[in-house]
Formats: sequence, structure tokens, C-alpha cells
Amino acid sequence: MDAGAVTDSALRRALARARDGKTLDLDEATTLLHARGARLDDLLDHASRTRDAGLAAAGRPGIITYSRKVFIPLTRLCRDRCGYCTFATVPHRLDAPYLSPDEVLEIAHQGAALGCKEALFTLGDKPEDRWRQAREWLDAHGYDDTLSYVRAMAIRVLEETGLLPHLNPGVMSWRDFQRLKPVAPSMGMMLETTATRLFSEKGGPHFGSPDKDPAVRLRVLEDAGRTNVPFTTGILIGIGETPAERVDAIFAIRRTMREYGAIQEVIVQNFRAKPDTKMRGTPDAELEELAATIAVTRLVLGPKARIQAPPNLVDDQYALMLRAGIDDWGGVSPLTPDHVNPERPWPQIDELAARTAAAGFELRERLTIYPEYLKRGEPWLDPRLSAHVAALADPATGLAREDAVLQGRPWQEPDGGLESSGRTDLHVEIDTTGRTGDRREDFDSVYGDWDALRERMNAPQRFDADVKAALAAAEADPAGLSDDEALALLHADGPELDALQKLADDLRREAVGDDVTYVVTRNINFTNVCYTGCRFCAFAQRRTDADAYTLSLAQVGDRVDQAWEAGATEICMQGGIHPDMPGTAYFDLAREVKRRAPGIHLHSYSPMEVVNGASRTDMSIREWLQEAKAAGVDSLPGTAAEILDDDVRWVLTKGKLPTDQWIEVVTTAHEIGLPTTSTMMYGHVDTPAHWVAHIKLIRSIQERTGGFTEFVLLPFVHHNSPIYLAGLARPGPTARENVAVHALARILLHGAIPNIQTSWVKLGDELCTRVLQGGVNDLGGTLMEETISRMAGSENGSFKTISSLEAIAAQAGRPARQRTTLYGEVPEERVQAARRTDGVGHFGKGLPLIGA
Repeated sequence: MDAGAVTDSALRRALARARDGKTLDLDEATTLLHARGARLDDLLDHASRTRDAGLAAAGRPGIITYSRKVFIPLTRLCRDRCGYCTFATVPHRLDAPYLSPDEVLEIAHQGAALGCKEALFTLGDKPEDRWRQAREWLDAHGYDDTLSYVRAMAIRVLEETGLLPHLNPGVMSWRDFQRLKPVAPSMGMMLETTATRLFSEKGGPHFGSPDKDPAVRLRVLEDAGRTNVPFTTGILIGIGETPAERVDAIFAIRRTMREYGAIQEVIVQNFRAKPDTKMRGTPDAELEELAATIAVTRLVLGPKARIQAPPNLVDDQYALMLRAGIDDWGGVSPLTPDHVNPERPWPQIDELAARTAAAGFELRERLTIYPEYLKRGEPWLDPRLSAHVAALADPATGLAREDAVLQGRPWQEPDGGLESSGRTDLHVEIDTTGRTGDRREDFDSVYGDWDALRERMNAPQRFDADVKAALAAAEADPAGLSDDEALALLHADGPELDALQKLADDLRREAVGDDVTYVVTRNINFTNVCYTGCRFCAFAQRRTDADAYTLSLAQVGDRVDQAWEAGATEICMQGGIHPDMPGTAYFDLAREVKRRAPGIHLHSYSPMEVVNGASRTDMSIREWLQEAKAAGVDSLPGTAAEILDDDVRWVLTKGKLPTDQWIEVVTTAHEIGLPTTSTMMYGHVDTPAHWVAHIKLIRSIQERTGGFTEFVLLPFVHHNSPIYLAGLARPGPTARENVAVHALARILLHGAIPNIQTSWVKLGDELCTRVLQGGVNDLGGTLMEETISRMAGSENGSFKTISSLEAIAAQAGRPARQRTTLYGEVPEERVQAARRTDGVGHFGKGLPLIGA
């Protein structure tokens, strides 16, 4: 929509909607970008009023903020080739590829002496991928990659100066956020634009720059939200985008803000041409155009958004930008130049305060993390940084303390995390008194915006199945079924479902015989404190919740002793992602298990826990798994898989690891000799097509590594699940679907994974019997302590005796046999010990079930 296509009547209508506080659509917002003269004045008035309402609601009416920062250009090398950038350069123009630690600290100390509180780390994207000199420097100094050096320098700045790092390292992955969050209260990356043509077409400003793909950058914004990182982003105007493309970028930021709530500020920055660049002849974005864009951004994002315009790029038009609706001037340095716009010096802070006051506002200093996120604390602020931030923050406002003294403070892994606290007897009381309430008190905020999430979901599609033809194909070549044939089998019912079960059971008999196996095991969930924000999980608690608990090492060890006495051959140990737990605590737990019972098999740590441990120790996945194996871990549970499709995962979970990370963990485990299980949790916001794709992906991994011991089907338990309580998920799969998907798993995995396991906790005895007659050969374990499903509302108890498991097998007409974790023969001593307690120890002593 060019200026000539915008009529005055369309502009008046859009302004009237803005005046009345109505939600603008893309066309209306694009129309408003063309406001000039009196129409622009009206637009700015509406935006100002929206901004003022937001500041009043935030408890700081009339306050415009800024951050006193020092600019640390860690490296000016970059793998991208943006047409307007003077920051990035080539190795021969630099004394060294990276600033040395001494140079970093010298800048930081000078900034601290001038009262700065933010250390802005700016650098090019992944220079080691393009420049040999960068790779050689990192290798010579012992860093795996640029981000490892960023992490190390952020810690040095925290410890030696007290400045708070704000990291701008470019495109980051979900895993990168996990690594960097403990060392920086906030991070950032400009979205710039969503106009793909500026990236994909030759001659465009982002052509030849892999990190400027809008899809990649939008994923970074989403990953920041998934990992609860207060994040700064923004748009760059005047680089060749159309008004409609500019508005599309604003709306894209709004979608991410609504769904995850992590965008702490949005920068609206105007392009300024620079000499010696490809775009040196491109006209600068006009300041009225900038003001209109700021105003539209304010109206689209609303009063809660924090919107910034860099003060060194607006000439003397401070009042115009304030009228447009900004509430922040961004970072201003009394020491270092703006290395991205070196020709534009920062205004003096006294001058900025005077200009702000002349427009009727008061200038106040903030920290790099905005007050809203600082006050919320966990999960937005890592506990490793709490003391550093608290030393500089006014506890009443969350802004910077004027009398704060800058001094270094130790950064270290917390000593806590394995101290006994909370409801440590929940594993018993879950079957007697139950959980305290059906949902957390932060239900409406911790999981993101439920309405925005609903927009991400797709309506189920009708499927017309030819089940008989699919059955014939499955009989001829079970593992070779097409997606459509597999989907057809999932729709089987009546006699066709019976035929599907018979086919699956024949394959089961061929693969593993008639024995129904089970393991005598004890679950130990060492903590349920977790801030990952999985929307399906009813187990996770905040540390302050009534049902929260954490076990000490001694308590974990005592439970191992009890399990060994009860005849267990396995400990299955997992826990929440507790913010206080150091990444090495997992090794301590494993060593304690083996110290108490050297002969027991330790089946421990989901891929999510592995990534968490590796991120907190800044180790690679391989290195961390090798350490875990040395500490006593014998195999990994392949949980945290849910559905291995990121479109489903990002609805079902907020911050859990993406599919590619799950695959990396399990394949790496297999490569170093750690077997894993594989799982699928189904029947929530997924569809049968996702089940087929998931099972086939599991098979493809098994064909490469051979490391899966079994495939475990986990139907969704809905009762207390947040995503069900919010009305987004269905109440689990039907009985027919459970029977069909167990049978299909046997068929699709035939010849690859011999063992198909069902969950008595989730299905109950009757359905377990049915699926045993349709391809399943394993009932899992006695568990002794099952809290996760019980917290979600499962009504099938927290333990199962050997005699009960054998009764289920007998009901299915099959013999039962105790097994080891890896499906081997159980030593006779363990068999006899288990028989003495019926495989559950003191758990079999008549605990009443809720509702029994």
C-alpha cells in the first residue's frame, strides 16, 4: 500500500479506531503509517495516551527510562554480509579477532567507574563459521565456540565489576539460551524485518546473510520466550521494506509477545546510511516516518509494551519521539561510542534528561532487565544472578538504585538444590490425602497467553480410511506401511480393530514370544520444583507452592536402600528443572545411588535433564553424558519426547527442548553405550497423523543406532493438566484409540524395537489386558513411587505389586516373567527378595487410595 493508495477517508477511519482503543488490523496499521501533518498529530496523541496509560498501570506515571551502559564489542567479525553495516569487518583490519579478557575488563572497569550498570556485549554472528582466524583464536584460547567465550566473559564482568551483562550475540538456538541465561539478566536481537525478499533476492540488504532469514530470527524470539529470557528486539525501518512489510514485522513481534511474554522492549530504529557500505546512497528514513512507525507500534503492541528509540539517531527531535509513544531511550553510554552507528555520538545524559523534562517527563535509570521481569523473579531471573541484580535495583520500583555501589560479586553454581525441603512425603500422601489444589496460583501467567496459544492450533481433519486394504498391506510388510495406510489402521473399529490386534499380536509372538515382562523398580523423583512451563504437566511446582518438595542426597539414598531391600533391580530417577540445582548435582545423585546399592541399575535423567545439566556446566551433550555414565548412570529414560513434532511441542510445552535436541541426546547416548527407552505421550492437542510420524521417526533413529530398549506408549492424563483446564486439550485418547495405537506401534516397529510397553498407571488393569492381546509384551515396573501421573489425576495408584502385574498378564492369557532393565534374566537372589515383599516393599502395606 503506497501513499497514493491511502485515501483520507481510510486514514480518518483508522484514526477513529485508534482513538477509541479498538484493535487495529494489518491494513489499518499500514494506513496509519502514512499519516502526516494534522493526521500525524492525531496519531501521536492516540499513541501518547496509550503509553501514558501503560506507565500509570506499571506504577511509574510520567517516567521515561534509560540504561547507563558500556559497549563491549567482543568481536567485529561476522559470517553475515549486511549491506548497511559498518560494525562487521575483516580480520586484517583488526589487531586480533576478539577482544582479550584484559581488554574486556578494562572497558568494564572504566564503565563501572562512570556509574554504568549494563555491559552490552555486541558481536558478529558466529564468526568462526566464516573466518579461519576466529576459529584458530578460539581453539588457541580453549573455547569451543564464540558463545562459550561470551559466557566466560560475562562471568568475569559479573565477578570483577558488578556490571550486568546484556548479550547481543545474534542468532541463538534454544540450547544457546539455556547456556547463556545463567550469566545474563537479559539478551537481545533485532528482528529488523519479516520481508523475506530482502534476504532472498540478490541485491537485497540481507542477501548472503544466513542469520538474517526472518524465519530464523522469529524462531529466536520464540526460543527466548520458551526459555523465559527477558528479551529485547525491534525493527529497522527504511532498508527497502514496504509499509505493509513493516507492519507485518510489528504484528509478528506482537504474536510472540502475547504467546510467551518475554519481549521486554521493542526498539524502533531508523536506517541511517553510512559511507563505505553497499547502501551508502540509500536515503535515510525520515524522522516523521520514524514517529509514525513508533506510534503505530505503540498502538499495535498496546500500553504494556516498552518501546524505545535510540536518542543518537533522532537528531534534535526528542519531543517528537516522546509524543509518538516511546517510554525508553535505550542504553546510553558515557564512555564508549555506539559501535553500530559510530558517526552518531550519544547525547550527554544530562542533556537527555533536560530534553525529556522539557516534554513533561522525568528521566530515570533502569537496569538491563526491566522492572516487570525483575519483580517477577523466577523463572525470568536466574538465581545465580539474583544477588548481582538486587545489589543495583530499587526493591520498590525495580529501577536502578541511585546510590548503588558497583562492585564485583562471585558468580557460582548455587550450593542449594539438594537440601530437603517441602512436602517430601508426597510420594505416599498422593495416595492418601492427595494434592493441595488442581492448579498453580500462577496458572494465568506461567504458561503464556492461552488465547494466543489457541490460535496456533489446527482444527482436526476428516479422514476417510480404507482399513481392509491397510490391514492387507500390514500383513505383507508391517514396517513398510505408508503414512496413509498407518493412519487407516488407527481408525479401525469393530471387527477391523480385532483383526488389527490379532495381526499385532502375531508379530509380538514372533518377536519376543508369549511372556509378559515387568521390572521391579522404584521411581525416585528428587524434586518437583520446575519452571520449564510444560502446559500438560501437573507435577511441576514453584518452590513456594504447598506441594513443592526437594529431597536431600541422604533421602534419595534412603529410598535406594528401601528399594534394594524390596528386591528392586532398577532405580528410575528423574526430577523437575530446579533453578537452584547445579549441573553437577545429577552426578552427585548418581554416585549416591551407586554408593547405597552398587548392584542396582540406574535408569536416570530425561533428555531435558541432560540438556539442562550440560547447559549449566557449559559442557557438550557428549561430555556431560560421559560424566554421567562414569558417575553411575546405566541407561536413560527416553521421556520428554511427548510428540516429536515442534508444531505440537510448542503448544503442549512452553520451554521444553525441541525435537532436534531430544534426538541429539538419545543418539549421543547410544553412541557412547548408554541405551535409552523411547516414548510417546498422545491424546492431547495432537492428531493420529502425528502419532504415525512420531513412531516412524523413532524407528529411523533405531535403525541408525540400535540403542532403544523399548517403546513406551503414554496416554495423556488430563484431569489436573493445565492445558486441559484451559480448554485447549481433549481428555486423553479413547479406549479404541489406545488399543489401535499400541497395535500400530508393534506393526511399525517390527524388526527394529522388539519390546512394546504399556503404562498400567495411565491405562488401568482392564485396558492393559486388552493391549496385551494386541501387540504389547511389557507392563513396565512395580514403580513403588509414582507421583507424576497421580498429580495429573491418574486413579490407578502409585505402585503395583508383582502379584497384581501377574494377574493382568493371566487375564490376557499369558505367563509373566520378571526382567532386568535391559530385558535380561534376573539373578535368583533378586527374584527371591522381590517375592518376599511382592516387589513393592513397605508400599504394599495397605495404603488406601483416594476415592477407593
